[in-house]
Amino acid sequence: MAKQYENIPERWARFITEQQIFFVATATCDSRVNISPKGLDTLRILDPNRVAWLNLTGSGNESAAHVKTDRRMTLMFCAFSGEPVILRLYGTARVLHPGDADWPALAALFAPLPGARQIFDVAIDLVQTSCGFGVPYFDFAGDRPDLRAWTEKKGEEGVRRYWRERNAVSIDGLKTGIDDKNRS
Repeated sequence: MAKQYENIPERWARFITEQQIFFVATATCDSRVNISPKGLDTLRILDPNRVAWLNLTGSGNESAAHVKTDRRMTLMFCAFSGEPVILRLYGTARVLHPGDADWPALAALFAPLPGARQIFDVAIDLVQTSCGFGVPYFDFAGDRPDLRAWTEKKGEEGVRRYWRERNAVSIDGLKTGIDDKNRS
């Protein structure tokens, strides 16, 4: 049975911090809906109604494009072991780039990761749990080293070039802001 909360209760905060993966969903009123898996150590609970997650370089940049137009964001966590549960955080996000004034304070919450391109600061207005009876059991085998190796091989300027060439516009043609915010 689904339960709703106005903020993240301590029990569910512990659950969130134990997860190795979470999913982020965004859309505008006329774009495709984007759902992205996120891993590594890239999420922090700032208070019961606020989380931040570090966005690393990837082949797309849909979340940033969507948030510029429609700030709604949903984060979903699933229990792949233990008690079956699905937890969703509903809220509105703002996107921060390395040159933004609030970047240093939030970036300091995360271990340095090569290719960090944005931080999403999410104000949570609804937390919902539901049964995870249909979620299969999975074992966590470890983080993949590929993203770190790829970004380190590219180097800082290579990553910035990649952002300009591959991350500046969404698949629906929406600007992400990464080009304007990260000119070298």
